[in-house]
Amino acid sequence: MKVVADNIGFSYGDTRILQDICFEANPGEITTIIGTNGAGKTTLLKCIADMHSHEGNVLFDGETVPRKESCKFVGYLEQATDCEVDLNVFEIVLLGMVQNLSFYVSEEESQKVDEVLELLGIQRFASRKIGELSGGQRQLVFIAQALVKDPKVLILDEPTSALDLYHQFKLIELIRKITVERGCTTIMTLHHLDVTMKYSDKVVVVANKFVYQVGTTEEVFTENMLSEVYHVRTNIIKDENGDRHIIVKEPEPDYVESDSFSD
Repeated sequence: MKVVADNIGFSYGDTRILQDICFEANPGEITTIIGTNGAGKTTLLKCIADMHSHEGNVLFDGETVPRKESCKFVGYLEQATDCEVDLNVFEIVLLGMVQNLSFYVSEEESQKVDEVLELLGIQRFASRKIGELSGGQRQLVFIAQALVKDPKVLILDEPTSALDLYHQFKLIELIRKITVERGCTTIMTLHHLDVTMKYSDKVVVVANKFVYQVGTTEEVFTENMLSEVYHVRTNIIKDENGDRHIIVKEPEPDYVESDSFSD
C-alpha cells in the first residue's frame, strides 16, 4: 500500500513543528525519517498514523482514510514502552487485533499471536507479565503487537532504542525481511545513522520544520548534509563489503544550539 504525505503541517499551540512535509513511501520498502532531537520525527509519524489532527493529507493508495478504518491495516509502535497494566505478553500482543477481537478468542487468533512471538524470539515470555520484562524485551513485545494483524503499513518510532547493538541489527534485519516478504510499507524513525544507511531504501531528512532532503542513502548521506543538519564534521568511508560508515571528527565550532525542542 503506497503512502503519500501531502503537505503535512502541525503546530503545538503557537509553536510550528512541521510545515509542508511531502514524501512517498512504497510497498516492500523501508522509508526512514531522520533528523536531530526536536526535529518533529515522532510528531510526523503520529500525523501519518492519524493520531494527531494536522494540515494536509495522508493518502493510502491515493485515498484519505478515516482513523477507524486505517487502524485496521496500519501497525504502529510507540517510542515509549512503559506499561503498568497487569497483562501478560500473550495478552498484550493479542490486543494488536483489537479491531477483530470479541470476548471469545479463536484458535486462529491465538495461533497468530504464537507465530509472531516465535518470529521475534520471545515465545518463552508468553505467560510473563509485561512489567517483569526488561526495556528491550518490552520493545519486542510491542513490535509483536504491531505485527500481529499483518499490517499493510508498518509505522515504527525508534524500534531499536532500548536494544543493545547486536539486537538492533538483528531486529532491523527482521523488519527488512518482513517488509520485503509481506510487501508492506514500512516507515520508521532511527537515530543510528549507520543502521539507517545499511537498511533503508529511502531516507527523509527533517530539519527546521521542513523536509531538508528525500532520496536514497547514497543521495542523502553526505558530509555536507551531516554538517548542515547534524552540525558535525565527518568523513564517510566504505568498508570491504561496500557498506558506508560515518566517522565523526568534531562538532561544527560555530553552531549555536537552539532552546526549542519537540518530539
